[in-house]
Amino acid sequence: MPSRAVLLVNLGSPDSTSIPDLRRYLSEFLGDDRVIDRPSQPWRAMILHGIILRTRPKKSAHAYEQIWQPGGSPLIITSNKVRNDLAAALGPEIPVYLAMRYGQPSIASVIARISRDGVNDLLLFPQYPHYAMSSWETVVVRVHEEIASQAPHIRVQCVQPFFADADYIEALHEVSVSYFEKPHDHVLFSYHGIPERHLSKADSSKAHCLVKADCCTTCSPAHATCYRAQCLATTRALASRSGLQRDRYSVSYQSRLVGEPWLMPYTDHELKRLAAEGKRRMLVMTPAFVTDCLETLEEIAQQGRADFLAAGGTSFEHIPCLNDQPPYIRFLRGRVQSWLNGEKPGDTHARQTAALAR
Repeated sequence: MPSRAVLLVNLGSPDSTSIPDLRRYLSEFLGDDRVIDRPSQPWRAMILHGIILRTRPKKSAHAYEQIWQPGGSPLIITSNKVRNDLAAALGPEIPVYLAMRYGQPSIASVIARISRDGVNDLLLFPQYPHYAMSSWETVVVRVHEEIASQAPHIRVQCVQPFFADADYIEALHEVSVSYFEKPHDHVLFSYHGIPERHLSKADSSKAHCLVKADCCTTCSPAHATCYRAQCLATTRALASRSGLQRDRYSVSYQSRLVGEPWLMPYTDHELKRLAAEGKRRMLVMTPAFVTDCLETLEEIAQQGRADFLAAGGTSFEHIPCLNDQPPYIRFLRGRVQSWLNGEKPGDTHARQTAALAR
């Protein structure tokens, strides 16, 4: 029986492109109070079930239909390949499990299986490079809730956000360098957006994020939980490793909801602006996602491409995510091996956060 194991957790996906399946998935996803945290209950539930879930499932179903594969959701298919490849790289003595924060396989069902299999030490590996309460944090909290409920005897250590880990940056470089070597006018690094308010909410000091001038480049403990500072750190590190000229790339944020300010500039606006400025050949990379999904395949590779070409661009390529490519499997294996060798998963995160000030 295994004593140590690894748990990968990704976002999740609906079971199919049917409207009822989308409604169930969105109810769980958007009902997470770390994803949509205002207004307060019961108003939030009334808006979700009385307004959002009456219209959004149909729109989302159409979007998923554009990317759905014969075997199902691209995110689920690729995540299973990653699990299988990592398991093969580690060998049979270290089982690798896969769960989804929303949808199936659920965190609850996988924790039950892990407990039945006799695991005593578990490495939780959220598949998010950057901290955000709506992504990394909600995964960690949900796993710990299920551990406390079902298997309190299991010791859990968690891989911290790896936004500037040297091996992660090297993996990004390896999968993108062939694209960077092609003729292009600009590289747009598009990250998933979050409400600006979430930056302030995550800042325990309440005196840095969105308060200090140049807050993302001014040294602060707040960077340990600052999504934007970490996105910018990933961009700087990858640009430096790949030799990108500073005037040939920029950062934007996608997938916003209406109703309040989200991180800017917005990706859809930037694609149109850059085309209007004469940038004809565009590369877009989405480093906030390790797995290609709706937000990369439909929102960027399809809709973003259409918007850019309609605005005057002539060439558009979306650089695929890390997915199950060998550089990413090597990165995952390296972090697991460090844990097996006794390194605390938070050590690398502390070094990254300290490096933000350099």
